[in-house]
Amino acid sequence: MQPPKPFLPSFPGLDMTTSSSPATTQLMANAIRALSMDAVQQANSGHPGMPMGMAEIAVALWSRHLRHNPTNPHWSDRDRFVLSNGHGSMLLYSLLHLTGYDLPMAELKNFRQLHSKTPGHPEFGITPGVETTTGPLGQGIANAVGMALAEALLAAEFNKADAKIVDHHTYVFLGDGCLMEGISHEACSLAGTLKLNKLIALYDDNGISIDGDVVNWFHDNTPERFEAYGWNVIPHVDGHDVDAVDAAIQKAKASDKPTLICCKTIIGKGAPTKQGGHDVHGAALGGEEIAKWREAAGWKWEPFTLPQEVYADWDAKAAGAKFEAAWNESFAAYQSKYPAEAAEFARRMAGKLPADWAQQAAQIIAGADARKETVATRKASQQAIEGLAAVLPELLGGSADLTGSNLTNWKASKPVRAAKEGETGIQWGNHINYGVREFGMSAALNGLNLHGGYKAFGGTFLTFSDYSRNALRVAALMKCPSVFVFTHDSIGLGEDGPTHQSIEQVASLRLIPNMTLWRPADTVETAVAWTESIAHHGPSSLVFSRQNLAFNDRTDAQIANIAKGGYVLKDWNDEIPSRKIILIATGSEVELAMKAVEALQREGIGARVVSMPSTNVYDKQDAEYKERVLPKGVRRVAIEAGVTDFWRKYVGLEGGVVGIDTFGESAPAGVLFKHFGFTVDHVVATAKAALDN
Repeated sequence: MQPPKPFLPSFPGLDMTTSSSPATTQLMANAIRALSMDAVQQANSGHPGMPMGMAEIAVALWSRHLRHNPTNPHWSDRDRFVLSNGHGSMLLYSLLHLTGYDLPMAELKNFRQLHSKTPGHPEFGITPGVETTTGPLGQGIANAVGMALAEALLAAEFNKADAKIVDHHTYVFLGDGCLMEGISHEACSLAGTLKLNKLIALYDDNGISIDGDVVNWFHDNTPERFEAYGWNVIPHVDGHDVDAVDAAIQKAKASDKPTLICCKTIIGKGAPTKQGGHDVHGAALGGEEIAKWREAAGWKWEPFTLPQEVYADWDAKAAGAKFEAAWNESFAAYQSKYPAEAAEFARRMAGKLPADWAQQAAQIIAGADARKETVATRKASQQAIEGLAAVLPELLGGSADLTGSNLTNWKASKPVRAAKEGETGIQWGNHINYGVREFGMSAALNGLNLHGGYKAFGGTFLTFSDYSRNALRVAALMKCPSVFVFTHDSIGLGEDGPTHQSIEQVASLRLIPNMTLWRPADTVETAVAWTESIAHHGPSSLVFSRQNLAFNDRTDAQIANIAKGGYVLKDWNDEIPSRKIILIATGSEVELAMKAVEALQREGIGARVVSMPSTNVYDKQDAEYKERVLPKGVRRVAIEAGVTDFWRKYVGLEGGVVGIDTFGESAPAGVLFKHFGFTVDHVVATAKAALDN
């Protein structure tokens, strides 16, 4: 058998204009400027300055280097492009339209309008060709680090000496704002440490932000900063010289490190009276200014009208089809020689779980039930991960410097490390040490999962979810299947005190649309939380205890109902007819509720315990099921070591809540639970008060 053909570099023989005339490249760049100005003007909002300033950089990358197929935006070995400075979204929309994606001119005319495919900032899942949602500055570069890491790991896992099926770059456009954001330090430092040489960032160094000249508040020596991270830096590139940017990208592709290309540009390049100033950053130029640009640039076409020669110069459909066809040919040869690996790669890139997933998930849950262990749910989580890792080779763990506390590793886990000296690529592993970088970790997780091929999760303490918050929110906006593991979930943390004790975090995470939060009570609920999160088409937050939690015996029917988010764990005694109350609890407080039932029964009060590990999932159940679990007309008390207001939606004003609305204290956990009223006596008193209300 002949070995597969090598992949084609940078469009040779595919007429991608590596020697285009200055007139041609100027026309291509001005097409971006015209579309961006016209769309922002029509919407009367948006950011024309960046697209106009980065137009030539876009010509160099998209017409001479970017390997993609507009007719198949999901081709697995495409280069990834991330617009980290997402406010300049019209740059990306112009490129997608011009190169042949399913983004017609009508959508550009509908820029920033309701239900258009051209929202104000790029949104994953809305616009064909958009790889990630950007706009919150700095997150795009962090997503790109995750994407580049996924590429490196997949290459190390699947490529053979005689065959490569993973071989692509991740390109990023970013600006001063991205580099000012702290997350850029976190992510780029990690990228340099891991030598992610397929990551190439092009920095739009225009010296302007909304407030004006950034030199007054951003005076970093950016090249030296990135050199200190371990990046290859190409400084002083004229961002308005297509050939100069092209040459810099060629050098970057030959490097054994990630590369930052520093492109000096003029914001709003070409705007006769506004270029170079902050006024062009985030507002329509105005009809008079646009007319002056048309005259000065010799642009004779009406708004939203382009000559066919521009479309011909930009069209990437034929080249993209050839790229994908060449890859398909190589993959077919790989498949013939390595059928098992090819099938595994195809499954994982398609985002499909193994065919026997349901049976494997059931076995993981059954194993937790059979062990009947009283352990901390963080330990129960590690046990679940152990089972998952045995059946999911795509499982990719990690922690923000708290592996031994989060328990996110497992017996067969192997740490990801940089390539050895003199080598490129990466030393494959399935557990990432992110360092003390919670925000960077969370955004990189999003990039890993968006890239495909891995089911990535990462852990930290729950209170540090605040550091990660915007990445969690963007994951939810994208419905990205990242799994965020949060341990040390309450005042049960104990002696570390209120800085580390979570009070409001669980409730606030539940409020994020599309985020599914699980706070399990024991090993079985933890196993269900994990298996449900792996199969979930969206992000999950898994919240675990530091302290040991009692095991609860259940019937098979009860175990099945855990996946509904809330279920009856202990029912009231039907012989007690009149005074009935429902105790709703999560996590560590389920054990308290179970003890309170006995005390209530001794006083002639029938009490039902509803364990509600996921309010988000429970809320999606049908009315009939919810009525069976929480029947109307029965008083309710919620018990959770966190803020109380959230629970009013379940207990009403007439019900009771045993919670905590202050910050914690530094003391042993048992002392704290008693101090803050998490006792049987207090639960009983609260239940009686609710019954008498």
